[in-house]
Amino acid sequence: MQIAILLYDNCTVLDAVGPYQTLGPLPGAETVFVAEQTGPVLDDNRSLSLVAAKSLAEVTRPDIVIVPGGPDPDVRNEAVLDWLRTVDAASTWTVSVCTGSLMLAAAGLLDGRRATSHWTTLDRLTEFGAEPSRERVVFDGKYVTAAGVSAGIDMGLTLAGRIAGDEHAQAVQLMIEYDPQPPYDAGSPSKAPAALVELISGAPVPGR
Repeated sequence: MQIAILLYDNCTVLDAVGPYQTLGPLPGAETVFVAEQTGPVLDDNRSLSLVAAKSLAEVTRPDIVIVPGGPDPDVRNEAVLDWLRTVDAASTWTVSVCTGSLMLAAAGLLDGRRATSHWTTLDRLTEFGAEPSRERVVFDGKYVTAAGVSAGIDMGLTLAGRIAGDEHAQAVQLMIEYDPQPPYDAGSPSKAPAALVELISGAPVPGR
């Protein structure tokens, strides 16, 4: 089983690393980071790089394709969109985290399908024919989309359970000690203070 994690300039590291940690331990899995060109790829903070070991041309039939998000995913990069269409034709699972779903949608892979994204960009999915959902992890056929950033961990564990069984996924969860106990209850726009939601989204919060 080959797991291909797409990298591109300005992507968010946790979007890629969350699924890497949770899906990488699947039995018989080989995980490869892939980009248009091999070498280091800078993240959205411009201070950390992940290294693409293979180019798009070298990875043509992965079993699982993972597309991380970023502050401004390049939904007009035809080289990447063409690659996504090509590998999707043979993939078992095509997956995104955060705004990575916009790239899948821009490639035409989510037409008429339910999908999620970061809460600030969720409505953009309709531009590409997808049906937005506010769920944290959305399954629609072989397409799996996760909400913002940290949701990639939940997605990875859920998909690992689908593929290798609940006990395997629970073992992975235990090994990475994923036992969230956040110090604040502000992790979604429905819970965070309205002023903070407005600050981040740039739009007032109706009724709050």
